[in-house]
Amino acid sequence: MAYKALYRTYRPSTFDEVAGQEHIVKTLKNALATGKLAHAYLFAGPRGTGKTTMAKLLAKALNCDEGIGHQCNECKNCKAIIEGTHPDVLELDAASNNGVDEIRDLIDKVKYGTILGRYKVYIIDEVHMLSTGAFNALLKTLEEPPEHVIFILATTEPHKILPTILSRCQRYDFTKLSDNDIKNRLRDVLNKEGVSFNEDAIDIIISLADGGMRDALSILDQVLAYSGNKLDVQDILDIFALESKEEKLALLNSIVSKDVSDVLSRINRYVSLGTDIKRLTDDLLLILKDILIYQSSRNTSCLEVLSEDEARSFFKLLDIDETLKMIDIIMSAQKDYKSVSSIIPLFEVTILKLITAKKDGEAKEEIPEPQIERPLPKPEPIQQKSVEPQKPAEPEQPVSLFDQPVEEEKPVVLSKDVLVIKDTRKDNSFFVNDDLMINIMVTAKKEIKNQLLDGWSNLKRYITHPTLGKIASLLVDGRPLVASNKVLVIEYQFPTTAERANLIENQEAIQNVVETVFGKKMFVYAVSRKESVRCQQNYMNKLQISKLPKADTVNIEFEGE
Repeated sequence: MAYKALYRTYRPSTFDEVAGQEHIVKTLKNALATGKLAHAYLFAGPRGTGKTTMAKLLAKALNCDEGIGHQCNECKNCKAIIEGTHPDVLELDAASNNGVDEIRDLIDKVKYGTILGRYKVYIIDEVHMLSTGAFNALLKTLEEPPEHVIFILATTEPHKILPTILSRCQRYDFTKLSDNDIKNRLRDVLNKEGVSFNEDAIDIIISLADGGMRDALSILDQVLAYSGNKLDVQDILDIFALESKEEKLALLNSIVSKDVSDVLSRINRYVSLGTDIKRLTDDLLLILKDILIYQSSRNTSCLEVLSEDEARSFFKLLDIDETLKMIDIIMSAQKDYKSVSSIIPLFEVTILKLITAKKDGEAKEEIPEPQIERPLPKPEPIQQKSVEPQKPAEPEQPVSLFDQPVEEEKPVVLSKDVLVIKDTRKDNSFFVNDDLMINIMVTAKKEIKNQLLDGWSNLKRYITHPTLGKIASLLVDGRPLVASNKVLVIEYQFPTTAERANLIENQEAIQNVVETVFGKKMFVYAVSRKESVRCQQNYMNKLQISKLPKADTVNIEFEGE
């Protein structure tokens, strides 16, 4: 018997064998159990995520001799569907049969009854390839097919399908499979095939598959054809022209240490071996992402590529600004790869740019944690409010945000005296109405806002602080919009971020961070970009008709004052 590819050999034969897509499996099972069947389904999602397989499983569940919802794989209907010979389950490839004539021929056959099963199931794969005329010819039949007919449309590009077709179908969106789902399936296949393997090799296949189970099994098939009865990391690297994790870390180390000679020799070796440069660039980005995660949070559970020891070793060599700059350089190169005839020179330039991203200066190994100076320079109107009398006596001395003893994990400022404007509380958030916002804008001082803007990037220094880091990360995504002596309005791009900043429970921590960085206790309110535009337009409208209140007549009252 001819060899059968792994992805065909191990195609799921029941709903229970499907890897991932639990939401779709559960919905279809419930629909079959309750008899709530649609006349047309649309299965949309990336390639290799199980759309056609799910369509055939649904066809089996509709026609199995044991009853609707069953998939015995033993009866004549199930066997015929598995073999692709069932007269009532018709699969059409729209990529090669996309004309009006093919669809009209299909429509002519719809009216006839079933031959072997209960339902006629039409599976139209890559349905987005149908012409506009073919779509229009299908419309009426798709809306009101005979009771014994069910259409299942599958596509990787649902946005190309006419809205009139979409509105007539129940849509199911298939997602890329999780790494864990693919790993479990590959282990099961390898054990059934009697192949020895190691986990690192499986992880590489998963990264190459990019969430597609069919791609993962096809890659596995190719590797086993090369290596025989074993799955080894080096075999995968050889077949797909990849570099090992150790080599990528060694390259990054040479970049960070500015060893240009070693970096160029490595690049020459990659070129001579035919290394997949795009994949190497992607992998460097993943490594830098892990480094940034560790620098920002010390959260090892989110590391995708690096171990904790590997991430810690780079933490000593790079700071957050350097890592971010290197990430920007790589992302820019990824965009440029699409527009150049040869990516090798661009890759070389990109690596040299990465070397320049590393700042010269003192060795970071001697500084266990980032140091900052407090307080930062501020304009005359903002005077340091003394929260702890003993601290302001030595303002020029550098103060480490990260105390060496872990048990002394305290923020620089811990003040319970939270500024709150009267009548701003609403449910669990603060809310500033239009009139109050106008009063805040009238009393705003440009020099205070400019000083905040100039020092806003200093919030990044606090991102890794054990107490202030979470709120500092929230603040750094915004920008000062309006600032007075006691009120700061911040603008965010997205409403959800502004809503989080306005939670009552976050105000104390936000005011602590602002006071720590800028030396001023301020009530902080956040608006989205859309709300910011509306507020500014409201201000200008009142200005044009001379309806703005005078700054010296405005009195913003705070609770407790």
